[in-house]
This record gives sequence, structure tokens and C-alpha cells, in this order.
Amino acid sequence: MHLFDEQIKKLEDFANQIRQDVINMLLEAKSGHSAGPLGMADVFTVLYLTDAIKQDPKNPNWEERDRIVLSNGHICPVMYAAMAHAGYFPKEELMTLRKYGSRLQGHPHREKLPGLEISSGPLGSGLSQAAGMAYGFKLDKNQARLPMRQVVCLMGDGELDCGQVWEAVMWAGKNKLDNLTAIIDRNNIQIDGFTEDVMPLEPLRKKFESFGWSVLEIDGHNIKEIYDAIFEARAIFEKPVMIIAHTIPGKGVDFMEFDFTWHGKPPNAEEGKKALDELRSLGGKITSENQ
Repeated sequence: MHLFDEQIKKLEDFANQIRQDVINMLLEAKSGHSAGPLGMADVFTVLYLTDAIKQDPKNPNWEERDRIVLSNGHICPVMYAAMAHAGYFPKEELMTLRKYGSRLQGHPHREKLPGLEISSGPLGSGLSQAAGMAYGFKLDKNQARLPMRQVVCLMGDGELDCGQVWEAVMWAGKNKLDNLTAIIDRNNIQIDGFTEDVMPLEPLRKKFESFGWSVLEIDGHNIKEIYDAIFEARAIFEKPVMIIAHTIPGKGVDFMEFDFTWHGKPPNAEEGKKALDELRSLGGKITSENQ
């Protein structure tokens, strides 16, 4: 449960490659979301390419696996890219994003792709589903023979406008679901503008703490902080944990960063070339030899 400098550098390169994959996927699909997937590449790199989460890509339905629940389903290109690099399916399949008959739909479809825990599209429901899973594991009579399975729920800050989120927050706190960790992509944007203009969320930390959650705040682009926070969350007793990951929307592409208009649109060919050139200049390319 410790990352060495060379491991961190390799993971940073993976995150950079995942961002390039996202751009290529969006260019091929000619539709999809840009800002969120680029901003969450570091978090998904840690989730799928380290030992932070128990999983087996060759056996996606392994009973002892931890559950990764994506609530803000529109950022699924980054999840698909991370899953492909982890070995859930061939990387070549990434180019089928949003195409007719593809397993990689524009919002995740659980029955289409092994390794997905829920179907997600309508915002606000993922935390409720994740809390239900975590509570179910607490009730499972077979749990005594298994390590406690963890549930990690990925969320966007814009979906905190949905009332169902706060019902789930209250319920999880009441039931002391210490096997539930939520990670909020705190990038401060949503489709209509900046979150604090559309529907102010602050003081966000105090809100979760008031409902009985333990809260960790991290730099969502710092591989070590992300990794350490996931393990710290597991060590917190009788409280669910909210990790507020402060990220930059469009991370790595200067003309997309902090621009909410990139929330829900793909780059065109010229923009895509510029984005890929910039990303390639930022880090090493992952090849089959160093995976």
C-alpha cells in the first residue's frame, strides 16, 4: 500500500495516455463529453491500474471484487479507457464508442459490458445504488468468509443539485456505511456554467460532515494523494467517506481547461489534433513493452 516514485511516474504516463485515448474516442465518435473525462483521468488510473481496488479483469463477476459505481455516466470514455488498459477488453474496441451495436455506449449499459456495475445516465441516482450495495454487503450472511467488499461511487459536483443525492447521503450516514467511499469530481463546472453560479454548493465539506460522513479533500491530479485517500477511507470506522477531488475540467488541453462549454461537446478534427499534440508533449507514451 505504498507507491514509489517510479510507479507514480508510470501511472502519470498512463493517465496521459488515457487522456489521449479519450480525445481519439471522441474524434471517432464525433460526439460525447470532453471536460469531465480529461479531468478524471488520474482518478481512474488509480482505480483501475493499481491495487487500490480489488478486481479481476479476466473474471469481472468475481464475488470478492470491490464495486466501482459510476454515477455521472457521461464521463464514461475515461472509464472505458482505464478498463481497456486494465485488460477488461481490447484497447482497439475503444474506437467503437457511441457506434451502433457497440458495447461502449454513450452512457454505460451494465448488460452490454462485463465489468460495469450499473447503467447510468440520469444524474443523481448512483450514490443511492452504491449505498444499497454497501448495505447489502453488511447484511450478507456469507460476509464472514469474505473480506469486506468496498463500494466506490464516482460522482460529478453538478449532480449534487439532485435531491436524491442528499437522501442517499443521509441514509448512508445513518447506517454508518464504512464500506462506502464516494469520490466527487469537484471541477466546479456543469453544462450550464460554473456550479457556484448555477446552484452554489459550498460549504461542501461541512454539508457532508453534518450528515455523518468523514471527508477527505485531495488534489485530483496527484496520483499519490488519490491512492493514499482510497486506503485512508478504508481505515475509517463507522462512517462513509466522501473524497472531494479538486480537478481541472479539460485537464491537459489548454483551450479546454476551466471552460464549461467543453462539458458536453467533442473536439472537431483541428481541435483534436491540437489537443493530442499538447498531450503528447506532456509525457511518455505507454507501449505494450511497459504495461
